[in-house]
Amino acid sequence: MSATVADCATAERSALVVYERALARATAGEDATLALRDVHGREHRVDAAGWCGSVRAGDGGLLDRCGGATLDVGCGPGRLTRALLAGGRPALGIDVSAAAVRLALARGALALRRDVFAAVPGQGRWEHLLLADGNVGIGGDPAALLRRCRDLLAPHGLLHAELEAPGAGSWAGTATLRDEGGGPAAPLRWAQVAADDLAPLARAAALVIRTTWTEAGRWFATMTPA
Repeated sequence: MSATVADCATAERSALVVYERALARATAGEDATLALRDVHGREHRVDAAGWCGSVRAGDGGLLDRCGGATLDVGCGPGRLTRALLAGGRPALGIDVSAAAVRLALARGALALRRDVFAAVPGQGRWEHLLLADGNVGIGGDPAALLRRCRDLLAPHGLLHAELEAPGAGSWAGTATLRDEGGGPAAPLRWAQVAADDLAPLARAAALVIRTTWTEAGRWFATMTPA
């Protein structure tokens, strides 16, 4: 392994530690606010408790669109995966965080510790994929992530992605993740995609935008292979 690859892997592990500590605090009912500083130096605050609850406002329309076998990419503690299973729909969550997968399993979700860019069960057969809670940013390269999701989908499959509001701006690259409760910031390859910037990314990934919608102040789009 080259020094550059090793350094990147170490940096990603540091960000994972920050994330997993926030999950632990959230499940304990403590403050779990994270600060993500983007490539432009702007800070975005996220409360990890929102990922650990049973439902978030705006989840309903997303879940209703998943009528078949669904892969929840970056499932975290398994909120959406569990809701789908509880509704009688087959679903699997994947996440790189071992702590997140343990929490998902503990709440009754089916989840595996997997990187979406590595081997994933059911490649090319998933009827639905979810990229919720900002997970369109995974890996810091939205075009590459969307191409990978297209490869995981069945030919008729649907990719449901959560986006930022139009005008919020898009960015990609090395951000930093910081625990507002203390500790140093950790570098993280991440991205943000605003709804009005999705079209060229979808085209580059050979995806077609079928519909967009908003619910509870959240923005979403559904795409399918071209």
